[in-house]
Amino acid sequence: MVRPREFDRDEALGRATRVFWAKGYASTSTEDLLDAMNIGRQSLYNAFGDKRKLYLEALERYQRETNAGHLERLNGSASPLGGIEALLLGLISMDDSVRALGCMGVSAVCEFGAADPELVMLRSKVGPRLFRRLVERIREGQACGEVDLAIDAREAAAFLQMAMQGIQLRARAGGDAKSLRALARFAIDRFRSR
Repeated sequence: MVRPREFDRDEALGRATRVFWAKGYASTSTEDLLDAMNIGRQSLYNAFGDKRKLYLEALERYQRETNAGHLERLNGSASPLGGIEALLLGLISMDDSVRALGCMGVSAVCEFGAADPELVMLRSKVGPRLFRRLVERIREGQACGEVDLAIDAREAAAFLQMAMQGIQLRARAGGDAKSLRALARFAIDRFRSR
């Protein structure tokens, strides 16, 4: 007879995500995961497979949830530039311990680059959707006079994604909220109609 699972899988995945987010893949041991998830080794293998499969599932969930938040902030303002500003400022937690984590997705890029096809595929699920919506919001801003017409919308969207990554890397490196918010506003000001 198979014993029923004695833990909440979703909660355990959330705890594993926090460990991977804080430490990265290579620096996270199986023991770290077992301690954080409060489960036994066999339960981890039965529910998630191995460490790599758990990491991929955690990263996919993290990216899906954070991308949904990005799109919500981007779409949350009638003003296209206001949505872009909300997107960038929303990356910057006022909680020092949360801000210091940066972004798990950006950390995965730093750790693996483009060498891991599965991670590249995971990124390809979220990046293009945000990129397309950024292009649309920039064009909306140009149509209503908020965004400079001389700006190429696709180049500007790529710049914004790079700025997002830069803000998150700077946060991981210890950047304080005030200076990160100033950088976000500096980037946004480059878009304004003159």
